[in-house]
Amino acid sequence: MRYSYKTKGTCSTLIEVELDGKIIKNVVFTGGCNGNLQAIPRLVVGLTIDEVEQKIGGISCNGRPTSCGDQLAKACREAYEASLK
Repeated sequence: MRYSYKTKGTCSTLIEVELDGKIIKNVVFTGGCNGNLQAIPRLVVGLTIDEVEQKIGGISCNGRPTSCGDQLAKACREAYEASLK
């Protein structure tokens, strides 16, 4: 299942997530810091949503209450919940 998530409070503006059940298959960020946005998808592909939430959920960036990683954790959960409907 592919899902598009509009980010809130980050330099990136959109995250596209592809799931196979609870497993992350692909992630593409639009906008944001090029290095981080290449690294994060490589680190999370193959992980479960729960693992992503545990590892990068809740991370803040430059005094903001969220980060690209935190937004990705939210995007994965939202995508999974949408797939159940």
